[in-house]
This record gives sequence, structure tokens and C-alpha cells, in this order.
Amino acid sequence: MKILLTATLALGLVNADAQIKVPEAAQQSLVKKFQKPQHVQWEKEGDDYEAGFIWNDKRMSAVFDAKGNFKEKEETIPGKEIPAKAMSYFQQNYKKTMIKETARITNSENKITYEIGIKGKDILFDANGNFIRENKD
Repeated sequence: MKILLTATLALGLVNADAQIKVPEAAQQSLVKKFQKPQHVQWEKEGDDYEAGFIWNDKRMSAVFDAKGNFKEKEETIPGKEIPAKAMSYFQQNYKKTMIKETARITNSENKITYEIGIKGKDILFDANGNFIRENKD
């Protein structure tokens, strides 16, 4: 426990913004699931805690509840990894809209969804590229 706490502090897993306090269980779960995450920054997301970090040279985020239960991870991916059906839908329905980010989201049950981020919105698709919904940022 002492070693883990030392590693947690050394890796900068304690949020620099003192406005939120990240439960130790969430911090420990992050380190356990993603060994050696770098440049970790925590945010409050509803009742949960989201850690943004670099892992294996990839920009990622992961969401944990206060008890440290993993909920989902989001990994930034190249646009070419978005299913063709999703890209086709996007091009037909969001003409002349610039893509800010593309990501693969994997929940705790290994269900995959894809996200195309644009200004002020995220457009979500299932693993087959079918439109799910639009979320405001």
C-alpha cells in the first residue's frame, strides 16, 4: 500500500486542481489497469472520475467510480480506424464539418463504440458503424 501510494504520487496521479478530490480507490485502479500512465489529469464526470493520460504513447482517458470500479476507456485513434459505415453517415449528415478527434470507447464489458468529435458535439456509433446518438460536449 505504501509503495502504491508513493508510485501514485510520483506519477502525478493526484489532481493538481485542488477543487476535486479523487478517491484513492480510483487512483489505485488506474495504476493497476494501466501500468505506468503518464501525464495524468483527473476530472469529475457526474458521480465518476475521469483520468486523462498517455499510455503506450497513446492519448487515452478512463472512467472509474468512487469505489475504483472501471467503467470505460477512450482511446484516440486515426480516422481511418472508424468503421466505413460511420464515416459515410458522418459525411452525409455533417457536410463541411471539421473532425476534431476520433476515438474508440471500450466499456467494462468490452463493448466497443466509436466517437467522432466535432465542435461542441460527439457523434457516437456502434461497433458496426451504425449511428447511436449525438452528445453535447
